[in-house]
Amino acid sequence: MSTPDAQHSAQLNAQNVSSIANLARLSLDDTQSSEYAQSLNKILAMMEHLKSIDTEGIEPIKSPFDHAQPLREDRVIESNHRDEYQAVAPAVQQGLYLVPRVIE
Repeated sequence: MSTPDAQHSAQLNAQNVSSIANLARLSLDDTQSSEYAQSLNKILAMMEHLKSIDTEGIEPIKSPFDHAQPLREDRVIESNHRDEYQAVAPAVQQGLYLVPRVIE
């Protein structure tokens, strides 16, 4: 079994993409497989570049904003309209809508 670094250094080709598409039950022609291979290789190269950035001493942030986001009060602002909505429904029971059985 190869190491994770060795796996990332290999380039994807159209044949790899076709194999993956086959496993996913997707139908791709040769042109699409080549295009997807190029796109995926660009994404993998960008991920490799991001891995090389030195983040030593940088604390993770909880939010991109300098201050905490204000939370609104959790309170009811609208009345319950269930009885009105269910008055026009074909069938209800104990506050639930009854629908035809679709699975035997």
